[in-house]
Amino acid sequence: MWRPWGKSPTRIHDTSASSSLSPSPPPPLFSCSSFKDIVSLCADEPSSNLACAATAAKKSFAVFHRVRVANSLLRAWSTRSLPQPQPEPRPEEPPAICIPGAEKRVVVYFTSLRVVRSTFEDCRAVRSILRGFRVPIDERDLSMDSSFLVELQQILGRRKLTLPRVFIGGRYVGGAEEVRQLHEAGELKQFVEGLPAAEPGVCEACGGYSFVLCDECNGSHKLYSEKAGFKCCNACNENGLIRCPSCSWSPI
Repeated sequence: MWRPWGKSPTRIHDTSASSSLSPSPPPPLFSCSSFKDIVSLCADEPSSNLACAATAAKKSFAVFHRVRVANSLLRAWSTRSLPQPQPEPRPEEPPAICIPGAEKRVVVYFTSLRVVRSTFEDCRAVRSILRGFRVPIDERDLSMDSSFLVELQQILGRRKLTLPRVFIGGRYVGGAEEVRQLHEAGELKQFVEGLPAAEPGVCEACGGYSFVLCDECNGSHKLYSEKAGFKCCNACNENGLIRCPSCSWSPI
């Protein structure tokens, strides 16, 4: 069972032969002929490293200098007082338009003529809205008395006007569009809360028209005298009517 000591099956290769077939080792990185050359090579490498380090230090110093200058400039600009923008002047609100002596009622300037249908519809709608609150309403029909037009122009300071125009508690509210918006928003009720309640029923003297015939000219607007002949009545308007003394307020 044991192998003989004399012979071994393992073959030993010849290193001399195999070395001739193997590739030659790479040449050395440097060659030197003496120990002096090695010393000189070792001395050159630190000097080159120091030069590179000095160049890198100069670059880093230049970058640091730039960053420091930029930070100082930014700090100076941030602390610099910039001119503050001036606030735009607010438009002045127009003064409130008021009618003296009308603090306890509603005054409506309107027309009963149907010449312009849209104007007539607006006047009728506004009067219907205001009558629903059961408060005293002074209705001033410009088609019945031209002095109301002059009066309204003086109050608003305008020559051209659209109707209707509404004053509540002596203060100007607006026209038909403003009254509709306030009524839809429920704010119109707050305007008339402080007003007294209107008396029920219709005036027996004028029947709710706010005008009666003039007693001087009996509605003709003309007076006759033997000396001067016919002349215009000074007590009534051009229609021969006067405001009802029972239910109407005197013009302002």
